[in-house]
Amino acid sequence: MTDQDVRASVAAAVATLLGAAALTPVYTSAAWLAPVVAVVLTVLAGGLALRAGGAALEARYRHGRAAPARSTALGIALVPAGQLALLLCVLTALFAPADALAGAVPTSQSLRQLAAVLAEGSAELHEQATPALPLPGLLALTALFVGLIAVLVDLVTVAGRQAILAGLGLLVLYCVPVSTITGSIGLVALAAPAAGVGLLLWTDQRRRLAAAGGTARGSGGTGGGAALRIGTAALGAGLVVGSLVPTLAEGSLAGGLGGGTGRATGTSLDPVAAMQGQLTLPEPIELFRVQSSVAEPGYLRAVAIGEYDNESGWTLSNMGGEQSVADDDRLAPLPGRQAGRSVTATIEMLEHDDRFLPVLFSPLSVRLEGRGGDGWRFDPETGTVYGREVTSGGLTYTVSATEPRPTPAELAAAQPLPPGSPVQQEFTALPLLDPRVTDLVAQVTAGAGTPYQRVRSIQEFLTDRANGFAYSLSTAPGTSGDDLVDFLQLRRGYCEQYAGAMAVMVRAAGVPARVALGYTPGTVQDDGSRLVTSDDAHAWVEVYFADLGWVPFDPTPIARDRAVDLPWAPRAGDEETTDSRADAPLPTAPTQPLPPGAQDRVPGGMPVPQSDPGADDGLWPLAGGIGAVLLAAALVGTPAGARALQRRRRLAAGTAGALWDELGATALDAGIRLQPTWTPRQSARELGAVLTRSGSSGGAGADAVLRLALAEEAASYGPSTGTAVHPDLSAGLHVARRALLASLPRRARLRARLWPASLVDGAGGRLAAAARRRLPSPARRLRRGRRARTA
Repeated sequence: MTDQDVRASVAAAVATLLGAAALTPVYTSAAWLAPVVAVVLTVLAGGLALRAGGAALEARYRHGRAAPARSTALGIALVPAGQLALLLCVLTALFAPADALAGAVPTSQSLRQLAAVLAEGSAELHEQATPALPLPGLLALTALFVGLIAVLVDLVTVAGRQAILAGLGLLVLYCVPVSTITGSIGLVALAAPAAGVGLLLWTDQRRRLAAAGGTARGSGGTGGGAALRIGTAALGAGLVVGSLVPTLAEGSLAGGLGGGTGRATGTSLDPVAAMQGQLTLPEPIELFRVQSSVAEPGYLRAVAIGEYDNESGWTLSNMGGEQSVADDDRLAPLPGRQAGRSVTATIEMLEHDDRFLPVLFSPLSVRLEGRGGDGWRFDPETGTVYGREVTSGGLTYTVSATEPRPTPAELAAAQPLPPGSPVQQEFTALPLLDPRVTDLVAQVTAGAGTPYQRVRSIQEFLTDRANGFAYSLSTAPGTSGDDLVDFLQLRRGYCEQYAGAMAVMVRAAGVPARVALGYTPGTVQDDGSRLVTSDDAHAWVEVYFADLGWVPFDPTPIARDRAVDLPWAPRAGDEETTDSRADAPLPTAPTQPLPPGAQDRVPGGMPVPQSDPGADDGLWPLAGGIGAVLLAAALVGTPAGARALQRRRRLAAGTAGALWDELGATALDAGIRLQPTWTPRQSARELGAVLTRSGSSGGAGADAVLRLALAEEAASYGPSTGTAVHPDLSAGLHVARRALLASLPRRARLRARLWPASLVDGAGGRLAAAARRRLPSPARRLRRGRRARTA
């Protein structure tokens, strides 16, 4: 193994790590970096060791004789095979070490465990939206993905000696954030892969110029300048093309978590859509039946959503549950200071079909009848039970929970969370709100000293009928340009708008809050069970108090028979609440319905899809792939295009000197370096010998070369004819150029066309000369100064 191979291996590994930096915005933290670095370094070490071992064996047993072509090919193939075996070992050590030999050597059991982790990652890929949580399955998939690219880049760069093609692997990494991130992906994700491409180009150019007779020192400077220019061009192309490549919906890795199969029928709650479709069904759908150990079991939570922005409203954060509900009997116990009551409920699904399982608040266990429950996960961050490639259709399950029952005195005694608390930081996060909202919050909470007092002030403002708020499924379009402002001005909406508005106001008051989606307990049946229908879909607010945890509040003015009893949070004027379906006109709220075309988002809520959002999802990956291919083609074709323009200018000039320069550039592209001290005839003899040895159009090509040399000699040493145009010589140049390229092997010919060495040869000198022409010398500046003083 030569020093050049060592440098190429190291450059391939460093370039892969730079390309992997494109994954920075894909994850919420840097937890992905350690396994990625581990696999890339393993591939590098394995390649160096295997190639060094192969070179040592060849030196020992071949004794300087050339190895047969079959043995050489086998040796080349064994290196990536060994790297893949080492990659499997490091993945085993990182993600399935329990049953592996020495914690790293795979066994049949450890391979099954690793396959299970990768299968989990495949499911998480469809569930997570970007930036994604660094879950073990996703990290394993990422490490495998980057490891395979590292093997490919190493193979193409070292064994194939085509570093420019290896840069395509970095473009694959770059396409991950481009196709999954909504909005900006950051400078690191753009600049790092571009730097990796530049490093590969520089490495390739050093090797090629050294092979052509250049010194390492000289080739390094020239190739480095070209690599820097092309890396900069790649970065610029990334900035332009990356902004044009379509992204997946919702910035998802592969679609994200969504509702079940009943999105159009109201049999599921889609956490990224509003509930109005369920609440306006002509006939309610019987979703599930509840048999509870208490008369009034409280809310049945489906999912909690905790991310808010002014454009999309409230949206679902990523689910991070890794443990099956079947393996945990303490899913979400209440904090020690929180008072509660034990509740058990058996829930039988009728028409409900969703990936989110309705459960009681603070569930301790979920037991499914007839199934093991392995497909259901619990996310402790949101208290959500969600299915992994399963839905709730046809299920019967029993939930044991502890329902929170805090007293007003306990809540009043709760102190604000410290500013550095993770809960405080995450669940009070808000974008820049309209000043009318923040002014209203300050007015409503004036004089409220404790978190509980601030929350109660906001809830009473929203539930007091004297303030003009009414429940309605038909709302007038606002004119403020801000959905939240429109709702607070028009004061008319349904549960999700009330809950979304209150959660924002509570956060603006400095208290952690989120929105919960689910169902009210339904209607009591003759047998004592409760029937929950699509009419019972509901949204409310959950507020976090120190040492007490999450506590529900409900600001929606719904009917008393649907409302859940919350003694610590009574609505203002409960006795005046009318039926939830009554849309009585109020002086402060217009009654005309919102035009269907404008009803794509609800104030303080989430987007309501007017058509199936998945209809065009298949086009985005295709468009992203086409964009990536176009970017790769542009990057690969840039040197060849620049060289073609240079050749066209010389042919257009038509002088003997320009045509001779083009012949010398073609020779350099072909790997033939003509010494500057040679006369044109000496150079012609060298090129003629090369063409004669190749036997491909050698005679015609050698004659054309000689004619070009004689013309250059006459222009240089004869009468002043250097600027004369020679139309007949242009045809000779074409003949000579075709002959030189035809003398090369196919791979070398492709390299000469795609990455012409003449393009970068002497580029440093040309840049310096251009700089001297544009920047005046000290003597010239002195003469200009004298002329200025004289004037």
